Amino acid sequence: MPINEVHLPRDDRGGTPTIVITGATDGLGKALAFELSGHSGIRLVLNGRSPERLEKLEKELTGGPADITTVQGDFAELAQVAKLADRIRGLTDDISVLVNNAGVSAGHARQLSADGHELCFAVNHLAPFLLTKRLLPLLRAGAPRAGAPARVVNVASLSQTSLDFDDLAMAHGYTRQRAYSASKLALVMAGMELGERYDPGVLTVNSVHPGTYLPTKMLDSPELSIDSLDTGVRSTLRLAFAPELAHLTGRFFDRGTETHAHPDAYRLELRTKLWEISNQLTAD
Repeated sequence: MPINEVHLPRDDRGGTPTIVITGATDGLGKALAFELSGHSGIRLVLNGRSPERLEKLEKELTGGPADITTVQGDFAELAQVAKLADRIRGLTDDISVLVNNAGVSAGHARQLSADGHELCFAVNHLAPFLLTKRLLPLLRAGAPRAGAPARVVNVASLSQTSLDFDDLAMAHGYTRQRAYSASKLALVMAGMELGERYDPGVLTVNSVHPGTYLPTKMLDSPELSIDSLDTGVRSTLRLAFAPELAHLTGRFFDRGTETHAHPDAYRLELRTKLWEISNQLTAD
C-alpha cells in the first residue's frame, strides 16, 4: 500500500492526528517513518533507543509535510518505557495509530533485561504491553479524531512457539530462536486479548508478520533476505489505515493476508494467564 493509497485519519476536531511508531531509527520502523513523513496533516511521534540516531532521523525528515517529534526510550528497561509513555502523553491528547515495531533478536547466549527478564520477552512483549497499556486513554480519545476506531498494530512474526509459564526467563532450555519465537507469540496473544476487551468501534488491535527475512539489523546475513522493506511497509500500513480493516480486531496477518497464529493464541486460558502475568510484571 503506497503512500498515495493510504487513507490517513480524518481530523474532525480541528487538530492533527497522531501516529506513534516505536523502533523508528532502523529497519522497518525507519522505512515507515520515511513513508508517512511525506504526507501532510499528520503528526508522527517516533521512538528510538539511541538519542544520536533519533537526532539524525529528525534531521533527515525535517522539511517534509508531516509534523515530526522524536522521543527516546530503551525497551530493555521498563522504567524507560513508562517514562516514554509519560512523554507521549505530554505531547498529545490522543493517538489514532500505535505501531509497536521495536524488537530484538537476542544472542546465542541468554541475556537478561535491566529488570531481570529474558531479553526477547522483555523487549518484544513486556515493553509494548506496558506502552500500550499506558497509552490506552489516548487511543480511546483518538477514535473520534480519526472518524473510526484507533488502531494498534503489533509487528510480530510467523515464528512462534509455546511459552513455558513456569520459566518465562528461560533459565533452562534457552535457545536464540526459542526466545524470539516465544516472545513474538506473547505479543500476538496479548494483542488478541486486548482486542477482546475493547469495542472494535473504539479500538482495534491486530498483529502482522510484515515479511520474511526483511533486510534489517536483526538479519544476520543480509543476503538471506527474502522480502523487501517495501513489503513490510505495505503490510504494516494496510493494518494501520486500510478502510476495509477499520473494525477488524484480534487477528493475525501474514503480510497482507489474514492467517492463523500459533494454536496457543486461541486458548483463552493461556491468553488470560499471560495477561495477568504481564500486568504483574509491568506494575508500578
